[in-house]
Amino acid sequence: MTTGTLHHIPARLDVDAVVPSFAKGMQHLDATATRELDRAGIPAGLRDLLRLRASQINGCSYCVDMHSSDAAGAGEAAQRISAVAVWNESPFFTERERAAFRFTEVVSRVADTRVPAEEYDAVAAHWSPDEVGALLALIVTINAWNMLAVSSRAWEPELRG
Repeated sequence: MTTGTLHHIPARLDVDAVVPSFAKGMQHLDATATRELDRAGIPAGLRDLLRLRASQINGCSYCVDMHSSDAAGAGEAAQRISAVAVWNESPFFTERERAAFRFTEVVSRVADTRVPAEEYDAVAAHWSPDEVGALLALIVTINAWNMLAVSSRAWEPELRG
């Protein structure tokens, strides 16, 4: 239970109003990435867990909130959602999922990692080229959303319940 007044994070820039064509382009990018994920058969719950992990890395409270809820809505267990932040130390994920989490982290930190060949080979050992392409589309897209949300504070999560 929460007591007292919740902290409000003021918006810096209303992205949807100030750059509406760009905001629509982001929505199109997101829809296109989702079509690739559908085509590759990447499960909805895992998609949201990967989006959640990238959002945790990037410190995007709006996206962390959204993708935690979306993962639950897709049927992911609360324990798996809570364990995303410590996936590497958790027994709740398969080796294939762990490869996707690692790839998400390495790509999300591309400025530091440069995605070395051994990291790419590790994900490719568990996922087909079509699946890796779809995962990459997801990771690039969620990182773009995170960049927009963190820098603009355009969207703020709302406490439910």
